[in-house]
Amino acid sequence: MPTIETDEHKSLREAVAALGKRHGRHFNREELWSEAAKLGYLGVNLPEEYGGGGGGIAELSIVLEELGAAGCPLLMMVVSPAICGTVIARFGTEAQKREWLPALADGTRTMAFGITEPDAGSNSHRITTTAHRDGADWLLTGRKVFISGVDIADATLIVGRTEDSRTGRLKPCLFIVPRDAEGFTRRQMDMELQAAEKQFELTLDDVRLPAEALVGDEDAGLLQLFAGLNPERIMTAAFAIGMGRYALSQAITYARDRTVWNTPIGAHQAIAHPLAQAHIDLELARLMMQKAAHLYDAGDDVAAGEAANMAKYAAGEACVKAVDQAVHTLGGNGLTREFGLASLITAARVARIAPVSREMILNYVSHQTLGLPKSY
Repeated sequence: MPTIETDEHKSLREAVAALGKRHGRHFNREELWSEAAKLGYLGVNLPEEYGGGGGGIAELSIVLEELGAAGCPLLMMVVSPAICGTVIARFGTEAQKREWLPALADGTRTMAFGITEPDAGSNSHRITTTAHRDGADWLLTGRKVFISGVDIADATLIVGRTEDSRTGRLKPCLFIVPRDAEGFTRRQMDMELQAAEKQFELTLDDVRLPAEALVGDEDAGLLQLFAGLNPERIMTAAFAIGMGRYALSQAITYARDRTVWNTPIGAHQAIAHPLAQAHIDLELARLMMQKAAHLYDAGDDVAAGEAANMAKYAAGEACVKAVDQAVHTLGGNGLTREFGLASLITAARVARIAPVSREMILNYVSHQTLGLPKSY
């Protein structure tokens, strides 16, 4: 695996960083989304034959990280091109690819992703949203919670379960549900965290879908699901690393300029060392994120799954520590709107919780990597 970025990746970082700098912390989501699309950044991971850049999750994670480092991350990048675009590109029918991939790449259409349920969380084995055949159609029924950006998305890629005709067991399947489908309703959730992308509870009440709404092979099951979940974890790591870098840069600037008794506070080791540690943690998390992206783009789904979970864990921890230290460095100023750090105190914790908690990642590593027995 390469440990040093290529010249192309360095150039991509510089270009996206310049875009992020132009928009800054108080960015307009629609304007930034539109410009990023025109420059080819939103679809950088999608196939060239469908209007994308022909790259992979490695390139898309660079885009999101650099926008985050400039204070203007785009959460829907995790969902629309990374999860939904990847799943459709790998498993969708030719008609689905032609309909969705060019529009996802140029930003004219977006797609949300619905997996989390009130009682199951993100546990695909306990999902109760089910689909059954009704003639040539499917009828989809269930509930979803904490689904981002449904109000601005043209459709939602819903994780449901269908019954295996041979065994009677339920297996995961993916369906494209248009936003105006009859029986498909949403309710905005009242979140303390204020973000451009809102969170929704979804209700699917016998939503009738044509046969072509099913993405990929009905029998592929978990393979198709994790084709989207691994990029989600990698991109969440990019989101967290970018956020941590932004907070750290604010703290570094302040520590250089803020002078007490004729000495910049950054000269004191009590200030400098924690910031240095935060930088080290973010850099280490980025290395694991790059490894995960490389493995995924190389087609090694099993190894990518382990690395993606580790990257998401490391980035979430590093982000929370970086934000916390940045706020402490600024003192009272760290809680003012001027410096834009106070809102990150809550936002940073999302990287520890979503799309999978750090405890479940530790379970994964314990069982899958270390071979320890399960407690559940």
